[in-house]
Amino acid sequence: MDNPFQLITDAFAPDYQINLSIQGLDGSIMLTLSNSGRIVAKRMISAEQRNDPQRLKRLVQSIQFGIAIEQGHSAMAILEAMTDGGTRRRPPPTNKGRPRPAMGL
Repeated sequence: MDNPFQLITDAFAPDYQINLSIQGLDGSIMLTLSNSGRIVAKRMISAEQRNDPQRLKRLVQSIQFGIAIEQGHSAMAILEAMTDGGTRRRPPPTNKGRPRPAMGL
């Protein structure tokens, strides 16, 4: 089985600082992504999600989608890229204007 922490790191490390912290005895972890000192996304990842490669992949895509929408990218273009068999990379982060509040906070 692939290392779930490596999958998360590979998905976000090029663009964000990643903080993973244990949240409870049940094995849940908190993922915090930041860029230039501001929190971009914060998500709780359950042990079940972390240990199921397909669920973890969907969670990562969901976070990427949410960040891209917050940054003003077209939802249709993002969905098209996500369903294109992985042949295209997600839109790069941008810092247009003032920072927007992080999703889910």
